[in-house]
This record gives sequence, structure tokens and C-alpha cells, in this order.
Amino acid sequence: MEDIRRGMIPAHIYNDKEIFEREKATVFSRSWLFVAHESEVPQAGDYVVRRVLEDSFIISRDSKGGIRAMFNMCLHRGMQVCRAEMGNASNFRCPYHGWSYRNDGRIIGLPFHEEAYGGEEGFKKKGQTLLPAPNLDSYNGMIFINMDPNAESLSDYLGDFKFYLDYYTKQSESGLEVRGPQRWRVKANWKIGAENFAGDMYHTPQTHTSVVEIGLFREPKAEKRKDGATYWAGPGGGTTYKLPDGTFDERMQYVGYTAEMTDRAKDVWSDEQQRVIGADGFMISAASVFPNLSFVHNWPKVEDGDDVLPFISIRLWQPISENETEVLSFFAVDRSAPEEFKKKSYKAYLMCFGSTGMFEQDDVENWVSLTNTSAGSMARRLLLNSRMGLLEDGTRVSEELTADEFHGPGTAQVGYNEANQRKLLEMWADYLEKPALEVGPTSVGTDNPDGIRPMTPTNGSCDHAAGTHSKDATVNGAVLA
Repeated sequence: MEDIRRGMIPAHIYNDKEIFEREKATVFSRSWLFVAHESEVPQAGDYVVRRVLEDSFIISRDSKGGIRAMFNMCLHRGMQVCRAEMGNASNFRCPYHGWSYRNDGRIIGLPFHEEAYGGEEGFKKKGQTLLPAPNLDSYNGMIFINMDPNAESLSDYLGDFKFYLDYYTKQSESGLEVRGPQRWRVKANWKIGAENFAGDMYHTPQTHTSVVEIGLFREPKAEKRKDGATYWAGPGGGTTYKLPDGTFDERMQYVGYTAEMTDRAKDVWSDEQQRVIGADGFMISAASVFPNLSFVHNWPKVEDGDDVLPFISIRLWQPISENETEVLSFFAVDRSAPEEFKKKSYKAYLMCFGSTGMFEQDDVENWVSLTNTSAGSMARRLLLNSRMGLLEDGTRVSEELTADEFHGPGTAQVGYNEANQRKLLEMWADYLEKPALEVGPTSVGTDNPDGIRPMTPTNGSCDHAAGTHSKDATVNGAVLA
């Protein structure tokens, strides 16, 4: 761990079964994990099924408009209750023995309750529900769960990164709408993608040279990436492009936003958020939030000519094993955007990312090779050098940008460096050193005081018209309402 904290990375951490088991017990049991966006379940009864490692959760909007996150296992014999990946249902019926549950998780049907159990005396049906996620909360419509019932609030966890998260997830009062996810598996370790999106501008001139050479982007050279800034704040960080001189409005137009969309962004972004673009000249690009959530914002050409169209993608690096990852890639766009903009933005997304995107193909080739090479005995002898941007004594090659040069929170610097990759792995090392989460079993159908509790909101508030929950809401126990 000390090697990692000084930027020297044991190569085998990218393909090590013992380390992966430790990650499951510490990293993914204690972090806030993105599972869905509220726009995926806009109507009462809408649901999607999402997985966190081996655990399947039903994310539903119940009949009263609340968002639920329920473990997808029947309380009787453990059958998966919901078999479809998405849909609309007032209730879920287990196909094994017919137990049925409302879309808020409450038991509504137990065949032969009186004959088989002696009614309530044998099995107390009242108040029993599907097992809720230990912690559930949302920010700008993005729904997160945490497996630790005593976790810090989502707002505290995201911290200063919320400043940057707004660029991706709140470009107007209407919030986002998302499509997807596209989903595929790659034979690569989950950490590699998270590190790449967090701050790897250095690979662009090498890995993605062809994408620039064919004229997909306005900038003539991939090396222009070094003129952007990398930033780190709270549990995440990302990269930016340096834009040509101009005002906030002119720079938004340069990357393809209409005047109306720019005006709507000014209504929801703070003065400081606008200054990062308008005064400092930096436009957000890729970013990662620990442990496995990433974003990308880019503006390729989608038709002949010089016009570009921006797109946003949200993605999860969902671990399958130490050497396989399921990628979930969502297209995201401002709900208030013109329909023609949405259509072209989606086309831009498909060209670049998603299962057939040009950037995607370039990246995965590297990540699979890295993972394979990390599996052998020689990898255990090698410490990879991840100290780009540092001199031998730890001094930065480039000074941090001042508050007048970069108006966002956290730290930022210009030029090639691996500061963000180091920060991400430092957090990873900190979590690996935490004790494994230990939670006792939950009994159902009895008077056990530790049994499943009714799912009720605690101090959370929601604006369903906008599809977003209050930023400071802390909801414990599986419902946002």
C-alpha cells in the first residue's frame, strides 16, 4: 500500500483473485454505487433491475411515486422475484411458489397462508417486505445505493465533486433523460477503465491518433490534450479541454450548444461553475467517481462541415471477476434540449463510445492486454511507474493552478500527469485497509426486532416535477419519496 501511495503500482493488482475478494468485502460494500437514473423509471410502476457484484436489485417507482431499491430475492426460498430487466408492474410474483409483492416491496400474496402457516400466528405477513438496500439516496436524479447501513450520507461522500457532477447531470431545471444502457463484457480489470477516465490525457495522442487524423474532431492534433487541466475534488476527478478565447456563451457555442441551451445552463450553474468555462477556458471532458462510475463529454463532428455536436455518456465498470468487467454505457442528454439536438447528440455518442464506438475499440484493446499481462509471476516482481507529473523528490513538474486560474474546488494543474490516477488508487488502498463489512442476518415472518423494517423516508425531500431529489437528502432504508 505504501508503494501505491507513492505512485509505484504493483502490476498484479489488475489481475489478482485474492485482491478482488478483498475489494468485494471493503470497496464495494462501503462505497456509494450508482445503479440507475430517475428518468429510467418516470411513471408509477416503472422498474429496472440492476446488479451490484452478485446482488440483484429492483429499482422501482412505487404507486405513490417513491423510488425503491429492493433485493431481488423472494423471502420464502430465495427465488429471483423479477426476471425481466425493465418494465412496469404494480406487483411482482415469484414464479416458484407464488408469493407476490407490491412495487414497494410489501407482501400482498402468500398462497395458503392459513393452511400452510396457520395464518399470522405462523408467519407474520403484515409489515414484511423484500429486503431493502441498506442505504439509498440520489443526486440530480442519479440513484445510488450503499451496502453499509451506517455509511456517511451521499452528499458528504460526493463532497466537492458535486460541483463538477452538475456539468454532466444538470444542464437545465428539467434535468437529464438517459437511454440505455448498452451492456457488454470485456476481459479486463474494472480499475483500468476508472483510472483511464479519471485523468489519462497522455494516452490520447497514442491510442486515439487515428480518430483525430480522420477529422472527427475540430482540433488538428491529439497533443492538444496537454493544454487542458486535470482536477481532483472529493472522491473523483477528471480532465478538461482548453478552449479558444471567448465568453461563456461563445465557448458553449464552440462545442455545439445552442443559445437556448446555454441560457438554460446559466440558470442552473453557479457563477463559479460558469467561470471555469467562461473565464478560465476549460471545458469538462472525462471524469471518474470512486470506485466505478465514469462520465465522458465530447463534441465530435457528426456530419460534413465544421459543426460539432456534444454528447454525454454515463458509464459503470461493473466487476465480474479479477479479469472481467461488465460495462454499462448510458447516453444522457438535457431533457429540455431540442429533439433534433437529441438525435444528433445520440449519433455522436454512438460514433465515439458504446459497444461499437471508435474510442471504445481503441481503449479495450489496451485494457485487455494489460489485464492478461498482469496475471503471471513476473507481474508480481514489477512496480509500474505512475509518477508522471512528479520529480524524484515529489515536487510537481507543473504548479497547481491558482484560484484565479481555475475557479473549481479541489486541485487542478495543466499538462500531462497522473495525479488523478494516483488519487483514485490512494482511495482504493484506503478502502482495502478498512475492515470487511460485517452485517448480521435478517429474519423474516417473525417478531424478531432485527427483522425487515417498513420502508419509510427519513428527512428526504423530492421534486418529482423536475425528477430530482434534494441535494442534501439522506435516506436510509430503501425509499426516496
